[in-house]
Amino acid sequence: MKTIKGPSIHLAQFSEARKPFDTLAAIAGWASQLGFEALQIPAWDQRLFDVGKAAESQTYCDEISGILAERGLVVSELTTHIFGQLVAVHPAYDAMCDAFAPEQLRGNAAARSEWARRRIDLAAKASRRLGLTTMGTFSGSFLWPYFFPFPQRPEGLVEAAFDELARRWRPVFDACDEQGIDLCFELHPSEDLHDGVSFEMLLARVGGHRRCRILYDPSHFVLQQLKYLDFIDIYHDRIGMFHVKDAEFNPTGRQGLYGGYRPWIERAGRFRSLGDGQIDFRSIFSNSPNMASTAGPRSNGNAA
Repeated sequence: MKTIKGPSIHLAQFSEARKPFDTLAAIAGWASQLGFEALQIPAWDQRLFDVGKAAESQTYCDEISGILAERGLVVSELTTHIFGQLVAVHPAYDAMCDAFAPEQLRGNAAARSEWARRRIDLAAKASRRLGLTTMGTFSGSFLWPYFFPFPQRPEGLVEAAFDELARRWRPVFDACDEQGIDLCFELHPSEDLHDGVSFEMLLARVGGHRRCRILYDPSHFVLQQLKYLDFIDIYHDRIGMFHVKDAEFNPTGRQGLYGGYRPWIERAGRFRSLGDGQIDFRSIFSNSPNMASTAGPRSNGNAA
């Protein structure tokens, strides 16, 4: 596409058990008053959206669209980041990731992964009913504990992990293809797919599947010190979604890329409100004819 849609806002960062953030109608009214034109809805958040019902009921999807239309909004995409995170989990993260799964699945990694994959399939069906063409997600991670190659990784560890990652994701791509939905991975630190090289490793293993695409987020690239404008030149044909989020990297004599275990606000690399960071959005927009959509002005969590 040559037209950027929006602004849209990703509701995952705002939904909570208090008004006006606890129902879709209320949070839609809040977003509309702020000038947004679309909502990116997290498919895992039962307060806002029932993905199982949406997959099966056109009436329910029409009701969702109607709620937003009354407030001058549309759905830009569904996101499945939490489901994607659970597709592939290293045992070191089992306890933390169990919190994302239904209670009856906790402690059962295989069942948790299969449940997550089925939920992504449902989200693809729901996306089609909503008239959408793209969906965002995370890849999950088998390898993040080994991202720095010391102690030396056993030979073949990376290859075996990506082989398994591809085995789990290939049927999801096929399911998305049946629904006409592109699955866009947010390349994100802590995920196996966190930069161009790691994305290529999965893409090669799934035969260049046409539904395997990228959610471009320059803020995560600044935190990695990756050249985010060059990334567009290399991967523009695979970019299907765009998060407009700002960040900065200011190393000191005390800390750099790894952050010294500091909280976000104290790290050398941290997210910033849009326009307060170091990202050159003017150059991004001028070099991004294939971007499908954009997002609103929060430092982390905006999308469309």
